[in-house]
Amino acid sequence: MGEDKSCDKLCQRKYAKKGVPIPCTTEQLRVAFWRYDTNRDGRLSRKVLKEAFNYLGASIPGWRAHRALNHADGYISGEEVDELINYAVKLGYIVN
Repeated sequence: MGEDKSCDKLCQRKYAKKGVPIPCTTEQLRVAFWRYDTNRDGRLSRKVLKEAFNYLGASIPGWRAHRALNHADGYISGEEVDELINYAVKLGYIVN
């Protein structure tokens, strides 16, 4: 079987409910964010980011989305997704 690149059940916050960190790869974080780009325009809006942070288990996903867009032009594009992943890692998502 190939490697599961989705974030389902593999990627959770560093401080999971039972205190056990569950690592995820950079690619799994990338997939977790892009899975919500349902119109496939290659841009992640605040709404899309809120849904992605909610999926990842953020306690305040709307605020996290707002902060993620703080230095963007209203959307996260393909070139900016690495910055988004760095932000997610700072929030406590573990990258292995």
